[in-house]
Amino acid sequence: MPAAPPQPAPSIRLDGRIDAVVHLGFAVLMVASAVRYVMRHSPADNLWTVALAGTVCALYAVTAVLAHQRKSGRRRRHLWLVWMVALVAAWVALVVIAPSFAWCSFAIFFLTRTAFRGWPAYVAGGATAAATAVGLFRVSDWTDVAMLLGPLAAGALLTLIYDKIERDQEQLAASEREAGIAAERERVSREIHDTVTQGLASSLLLLEAAQRSWPAPAATIDVRKATDLLRRNLADTRSLVHELSAPGLETAPLPEALEHAARQYLDIIRVQVTGDPRPLAPEVRHALLRVTQSAVANIKLHARAGHASVTLGYLPDAVTLDVFDDGRGFDPGSVPPPSETGGYGLRAMRQRVEQLGGELSVESTPGEGTIIAAQLPASPPAGSSKEAL
Repeated sequence: MPAAPPQPAPSIRLDGRIDAVVHLGFAVLMVASAVRYVMRHSPADNLWTVALAGTVCALYAVTAVLAHQRKSGRRRRHLWLVWMVALVAAWVALVVIAPSFAWCSFAIFFLTRTAFRGWPAYVAGGATAAATAVGLFRVSDWTDVAMLLGPLAAGALLTLIYDKIERDQEQLAASEREAGIAAERERVSREIHDTVTQGLASSLLLLEAAQRSWPAPAATIDVRKATDLLRRNLADTRSLVHELSAPGLETAPLPEALEHAARQYLDIIRVQVTGDPRPLAPEVRHALLRVTQSAVANIKLHARAGHASVTLGYLPDAVTLDVFDDGRGFDPGSVPPPSETGGYGLRAMRQRVEQLGGELSVESTPGEGTIIAAQLPASPPAGSSKEAL
């Protein structure tokens, strides 16, 4: 099973609409601040300040575009960090010289936190807050302490909130990764149980029977059967390594594929079909094949049956599978939990079927045989195929 690709460090990513609101707010506030500044200052002061404001706007636009491209995976991070540093430097100069532009600090803060992580993020955010504080304190003729402390307190509060959201996202991402790993382990365990484990167990039974009857002709037949089963088991194992697909399932008609899977364990078993056959979703075909393999393998290993059959039924919106044997039966309510000695079969079958929106039932009584019945929708719910394979 290939290793999962490395995941980028989790960070807060504003969705497109929030990004648009932040950028629009920056543009509106910059225009309003520029108009306010021009109306309150002489043309000589306006020229260089407006030019600096225009530079900040250009740097902001370039940085915002590059940030969006980085989110989309089309740009490397270091290609736009230079622009972010230049933007912060120009912004610090502008807000100290012209505090009228201080209201745009919020948009700059969000961009800095998108650009940086760790201590650089705190430095960039702190520089933005400190420049705003100095600019507003300067407007008050260096007398209003609230103008100095307000931006610093707001910056600290935003930083704490941002860090809290970031930690929550990291914890959520870790939980999702753990859940994904657990689901993948469960999926692979079902595949191994329904192919490798069942095949090896049946081969062991055949070889033990051959050992007991050796050198009678029946022993040679059992050895040959065990050899064929091990060859098929090897093919299944290779298939499991390569895309975890079922050999021949994608091309062979479903009844033939089910019969081939069942005859790996019982030579005389046949598949009966009711209803009008039609194409099924690949994940449904796969689940039906694995349930058949597991159920028939259990018959071989435990049932001591004289007769067994598989019935595939096509309903208007569903497909059914019934595996019957007239063996010794068992009490479904007293099945022991899975352990190193086995016990995964029924649980794996039920999980396969239920993850595709279907139902599986087991009807059995000691001494009266067993029926394993599964019903699955012909088209499983969206998003269920990956988990069910």
